[in-house]
Amino acid sequence: MSIFIGGAWAYANGSLHLGHISSLLPGDILARYYRLKREQVLYVSGSDCNGTPITIRAKQEGVSPKVITDRFHQEFVDCFTKLGFTYDTYTRTDTDHHHKIVQEIFLQLLDKGLIYKKEIEQTYCETCSQFLPERYVEGICPVCKEPSRGDQCDHCSTILEPLELLNSRCKICGHPPTTRFTEHFYFSLSSLQDQLENYVQHAENNKLWRDNAISLSKRYLKEGLQDRAVSRDLPIGVSVPVAGFEEKKIYVWIEAVSGYYTASKLWAKETGKDDSSFWNSAVTSYYVHGKDNIPFHSIIWPGILAGLGKEPLPTHIVSNEYLTLEKKKLSTSKNWAVWVPDILERYDPDSIRYFLTINAPESRDADFSWKEFIYSHNSELLGAYGNFVNRTLKFITKSFDGVIPERAISPAIQDKVQSLYEETGCLIEAASFKQALERVFELVRFSNKYFDEQQPWKQVKEESESCGQTLADCVYLIANLAHILTPFLPFSSEKVKNLLKISETSWKPFLVKPTVLSNVEPLFERIDPTRIEEELERLNKQTV
Repeated sequence: MSIFIGGAWAYANGSLHLGHISSLLPGDILARYYRLKREQVLYVSGSDCNGTPITIRAKQEGVSPKVITDRFHQEFVDCFTKLGFTYDTYTRTDTDHHHKIVQEIFLQLLDKGLIYKKEIEQTYCETCSQFLPERYVEGICPVCKEPSRGDQCDHCSTILEPLELLNSRCKICGHPPTTRFTEHFYFSLSSLQDQLENYVQHAENNKLWRDNAISLSKRYLKEGLQDRAVSRDLPIGVSVPVAGFEEKKIYVWIEAVSGYYTASKLWAKETGKDDSSFWNSAVTSYYVHGKDNIPFHSIIWPGILAGLGKEPLPTHIVSNEYLTLEKKKLSTSKNWAVWVPDILERYDPDSIRYFLTINAPESRDADFSWKEFIYSHNSELLGAYGNFVNRTLKFITKSFDGVIPERAISPAIQDKVQSLYEETGCLIEAASFKQALERVFELVRFSNKYFDEQQPWKQVKEESESCGQTLADCVYLIANLAHILTPFLPFSSEKVKNLLKISETSWKPFLVKPTVLSNVEPLFERIDPTRIEEELERLNKQTV
């Protein structure tokens, strides 16, 4: 089976924060899991280097957009590497390769009559002497009356045009914009209404998407799909490949989502492999992103693929709700955020991955608090899982000279492990990562209880055979727990596998080969709770 996983492309105009990682982490969990199942996996993403936010940042700093994109693209690569993300291809949207294929997609849609020219009235800033793309215009949403940008309201998710905003202002200079007429290309999304209605209904009937993706997509469809501009007057981006329109750019909403396809083609080009198995009707695809990106993955990208006649419309939409910070909405403008480069300097990547999974906003908003993060690490990762691993292996080192006892594993223990592989696998495939991790830690708690009830410290003096059985069972549990946790906690899992000399690479229970333990060290270090106040103080000091 072929599994395609697309992670949303972060704008290369600022550092990643925990909200980004919370929505993107499911992609890596899926990729690691399916590789253990020996499926053919292609996991792609990249940095969005063509968006309006980048040109705004460049103007603010007085540098070229490339200076901004180079800086943050490299920072993204470093952060994803440190967090253990295993992209097969992580690229960027300002490459010649990406531009060429996006232009080919544009021309194919144009040839099929799905892209057409239209004269429109567009916002124009007299002060800045330029047309204003949607994200250059800010104002009040006409629907919910909350502050909004010109393309989509973050509060009520309404897709907007700048001219619909109330009290609109140019984001660059702050002056009210005027309007001028100009000619642009439009994508005939309305012509795909029936096809996309059937597609969304199928996803709902088969429970393939998160509820938020279903409800939001059905809302757009009920309101009636509107044709959308696919070109804009932008300083950077993919040039429209039509004579007389070269100065206009292909709009980011169609260009960026096409990055999944261009990244796939780049992977094929660089590896010499064929990517056609990831673009046929048999593929299972997962598109992983945050709530604000839902319509681009559930309506726009499927619309483009349907227009091109490509069979594999996205099968799974994995769309997280929002992550809040200390019960308040994340705000990059106010610097109310936990920045990923910063947290990685001080905390274990597995601690971050664990908390963002067990506390994931899968069905409703979730909160990151420093108190809960540190307590979660100390009680669950260190106190439950790390403690079970450490106490078992240290006992073997002390009482058996590091030689793991060889015994037939208790049938009841084997059954529990077999069931966990099956149940966890089904939950991961259904994008229920939080529930899957909860199930794993139920077995962690059972394992600690088993160790306590068997009392090997007494057995070793009175019933050495029983003690050997207890420890063999516990090592079997440790090895398989670490293996099942590989998609979630890759770094600590690797430590356990190195200690036990495990080479298993498939998703099934396995026995530990005879080995002698050496250099047993704790999987996790305790975090002093005094760090909670230190982190809160740091957070409040950085806030604008």
